[in-house]
Amino acid sequence: MKKYTVVVLLLLLVMAAGCTSTQKGAGVGTLIGAGAGAIIGHQSGHAAEGALIGGAAGAAGGALVGDAMDSKFCPVCGKQFGSDVQYCPADGTELKVMQK
Repeated sequence: MKKYTVVVLLLLLVMAAGCTSTQKGAGVGTLIGAGAGAIIGHQSGHAAEGALIGGAAGAAGGALVGDAMDSKFCPVCGKQFGSDVQYCPADGTELKVMQK
């Protein structure tokens, strides 16, 4: 149990340290997936394995959701980019965040 507490605290610290939405999504997905995996795995006596598998799946899903949250577009050419790009590589225009 102590091991899980340390992991949770480290993930919360990473999420609070100004990470991108993709990284925050991966962190939250890991927590949720690990919790669900541990509960499911506990029923068959494999809570640790379930937590690892659930955490990995949750991280992948959370990263995809987080990346989609911060998509940007160029108001001039209309191309879409991830949250890590600030200026359009084609024309140099500052990118705008897409409204959901």
